[in-house]
Formats: sequence, structure tokens, C-alpha cells
Amino acid sequence: MAGLTTFLTMAYIVIVNPSILQAAGVPFEQVFSATIIAAVIGTLWMALFANYPIAVAPGMGLNAFFISVVLGSGGKFGYEEVFASVFVAGILFIILSVTSVRTKMIEAIPDNLKHGISAGIGLFIAFIGLRQSGIITANDATLVGLGDLTSPVVLLTIFGLLLSIFLMALKVNGALFIGMAATAFVAFLTGEISFEGKIFSLPSLPEGMIIVNPIEALTDVFQHSLYGVVFAFLLVTVFDTTGTIIGVAEQAGLMKGKTLPRAKQALLSDSVATTVGAMFGTSPTTAYIESMSGVAAGGRTGLTSLTVACLFIVASLFGPVVSALSSLPAITSPALIIVGSLMMGHVAKIKWDELDEAFPAFLILLSMPLTSSIATGIALGFIAYPVLKLATGKWREIHPLVILFAVLFMIHLAFFGH
Repeated sequence: MAGLTTFLTMAYIVIVNPSILQAAGVPFEQVFSATIIAAVIGTLWMALFANYPIAVAPGMGLNAFFISVVLGSGGKFGYEEVFASVFVAGILFIILSVTSVRTKMIEAIPDNLKHGISAGIGLFIAFIGLRQSGIITANDATLVGLGDLTSPVVLLTIFGLLLSIFLMALKVNGALFIGMAATAFVAFLTGEISFEGKIFSLPSLPEGMIIVNPIEALTDVFQHSLYGVVFAFLLVTVFDTTGTIIGVAEQAGLMKGKTLPRAKQALLSDSVATTVGAMFGTSPTTAYIESMSGVAAGGRTGLTSLTVACLFIVASLFGPVVSALSSLPAITSPALIIVGSLMMGHVAKIKWDELDEAFPAFLILLSMPLTSSIATGIALGFIAYPVLKLATGKWREIHPLVILFAVLFMIHLAFFGH
């Protein structure tokens, strides 16, 4: 029951992830299958080696960042090169996970920057949901404006959004999934979507393995100067996954004081899944905070995550249905908007009364959605933080790694664009 509960609360990713990455030109079947592969590998690793009730799958926000990199390149490179960046970040992630460097990185990054990054990603993906549904549209005078609230897609989006929020407020397990299913049903009745042909089919990989040669992947990163992209993927997944794993473990009572038993095995689940997922065609994975719903239902061991992995395998047989659902923005947009709003909770943890702490976080919050780039937001925040600390005479509070990151980001923005 705990595994089924967790799966229902995160099953939206099977529909949302392909719909997002399709915008970057990746074939639907490729992303759908790669999403399942990454989720199964990461969650099985968590079940069999770490024995924790935590599910792993491609993360929200990171998929949006993926398409922003591809579309923002202006045709200079395609999704294959960005998958190379994800692959390299995954390899680095594995190295960090088997050493103590990952812990040191997490400790070095100021909490306010972490909160700013999480909240900024939330704003970014919520904006994507509003934009792709038509609630927000381009405007020549003000850049963005309110769309046509009477259009069928917008009305369906508002219906799905209100229903999902209502169910979540009532603490109904699987609220997002139920909201998407109800919206799809209404869309079917109104003729906005149709199910033609098969309902079941075996998963396929039309592009085969996108990353085959690690040397070629590394060459692509250097050739297109994607260092900042690699670092952004790495940075976000490092503290996002670590924070989620610790949070779920604390909720389940699995922590031993401040120590997490089998931490290395748990952290490797995400890094291995990210690397393998990039090889087949999906954005980085992360541990899912939705796993807490399974813990609340009684999950305490890897049997919960083993069940989730098995359910993902079953979901892989419903590709045609998922393809039809992901083709209508009204079905997927509410999930983006709601997940974005949940991530905004990190804003409350920022020290707004200390300007040298708050302003770098504010820069991240502001620049991520406005530049459509998570990497740019992170860069500006990391540059502003040590500058303000030095200006206010608080240089002792700056960790050497933060200074190193700031210098690298300054070089990247100055010479390699963003």
C-alpha cells in the first residue's frame, strides 16, 4: 500500500516529463522509455542496496532547464549535446557520491543560496506551466500578459488546477494524478483529445542509446562550452537529492542521530540513475519528496520502493495513452504550476532581514524565470554572495569553495555566454 501510494503521488512525471522534453525535439517514445528506465534503475537501487522507502525519477525543474538550454542555444547545438552534459554531470555525481566531496560541497553552499535556488526553480516551472497552457502569453508592450481565459485549453487547465489544489488541500493521496485523470476525462468528453489505435504497447527507443561513447560526450561539453550547464545540473541534483533523502529518512525514523545509515548506497541511486537516464534520453533524476506519502502510509523499508519500481514497469506498457495525454497542455500544466508553488515554500527560510544574505537569493529568484535559465540564476547568486560579503567586511563567512564557484561562473558568463 505504501508503494502504491508513493507511485500515485509521483505518477504524473511519466506524462509531464515527455511533454516537456518534446519541446527540445526529443521524440516522445524516447523520453517516455528513458523516464521509465531511469526511474526503475534509481528506485530499484534504493530498494535493493539502501533499503529505503524512497523513489527516484527524473526531476521537475531540471527537465525545464534542459529545454531552456537547447532552445536558448539558437540552434548551435541540439538535445544530444545537452544529454552529454547530463551524462558528464552524472559521472561527476557518482564520483562525489563515493567520496566525502559531496558532503563538503553541501556544507560549503550557504543555506540562503540553496533556498533561493529551490524557490527560483519553482517559479521557473510554474511560469512554464502558465505559458504552455495559454494562461500567460507573449505581449509586445509588456513582454508577457494574460491570455484568453475563454479558450478551451485555458478553461481545462483552470479546471484541473482547481480540482488538484482542492484534493491536495483535503490531503488526498495521488491528488495530482487524480486531477490529471479527471482533466483528461473532461477533455475526452469535449473532444479536445482522442484515443486512437492501441492502448497498450511495448516501450521503444527510436533513437537507441543517445550516449554511447563517454569520450564523445566529454568532447561535446568542451566543444560547446557547456561547463556552466554541467555544474548547474550537478549542483542542483547534489543538494536536492541529499536534502530529500534526509527529509524522508527523518520522517520515517530511519536516522541514527544526525547520521544516515547506508548513505553512500542511497546517494548512488540518484547518480547512477542520472547517468543511465542520460544515455537513453532523459534529464537528471532526483529523490522524490512524494515518497513521504508512502512513509505516511507505513513504508519503512526498500519493499516500498521495490513496489514503486514494479509499478513503473507496468506503466511502461501504456505508452499510447500517455502520448495522448501529454499532447494536451491543459493536462500537464496544472502539475507544473502546483509543484512550482510547493517549491516556493523555501522563500520563507531565506533571511530577508540580512541584505547580504537575501539579495543573492533574490537575484536567483528573479533571474531564473526572466532569463529562462536555471544556470544563469545560480551564477548570478554565487557571484553576488561573496561580493556583498566582502563589501560588508564579512569575508570570514565565505567558504573557499563559494569563491571558486563565483570565479568560475564569472569566467563562464564573460566568455562563454549563458
